[in-house]
Amino acid sequence: MRVLALSSSPRKDGNSRLLAEAVLAGATSRGHDVEIVDLCEVITAPLRDCRTCRLADGRCSIDDGYETLLRDKVTAADAVVLATPLYWYGIAGQLKIFIDRIFCYIKAEAPRSGETMRLLMNKRLAVVISAEESYPGASLGVVAQLQELARYLRHDFVGVVRGVANSRGEIRRDPAGPLDQAYDLGARLFDDAVTDYRMDTARSGVVWPCRPERAVKP
Repeated sequence: MRVLALSSSPRKDGNSRLLAEAVLAGATSRGHDVEIVDLCEVITAPLRDCRTCRLADGRCSIDDGYETLLRDKVTAADAVVLATPLYWYGIAGQLKIFIDRIFCYIKAEAPRSGETMRLLMNKRLAVVISAEESYPGASLGVVAQLQELARYLRHDFVGVVRGVANSRGEIRRDPAGPLDQAYDLGARLFDDAVTDYRMDTARSGVVWPCRPERAVKP
């Protein structure tokens, strides 16, 4: 399977990026193909008014690496890992811009909009967050937002790892072991059942069917 991590920190050695790398290491241990992209190297502008911004043929006129990222990497991925520091109790701006600009490519006026919509849906989604505050409620807004994004795109929301850190690399000293948690999340990215029941959902009564032991970090 193909696993793509989108790192929204402006720091390449930031704590949220380290969490993303740990998820990918776990996925690699299970034989998956992995890649990480730093959004700050790809995205140069926010969403504009598509009614006035589109080119004559319907394409987005913002000339950066966004379209290549979306069409060549995101749509091709089987799982996406969203990595963000906690900024003002929300996601980092680059990640918000990435999400906002999806709109440009799924509107009817955009070339291949139907195909883009189809390829964006039904993936596995994992989220990793670094935050200076240890207060558990500090990142609840981020989790809620990305959970609703997953529901909208019909993704399976596999899990969230949150680490407490501020200075570069400090997350390695978090006694909760978020890097180990992230590794484990990556190792079981395609294994765990993801459930979101409704009252009339058919259920077997068994949450964890028999299967081989999950990978553990050496």
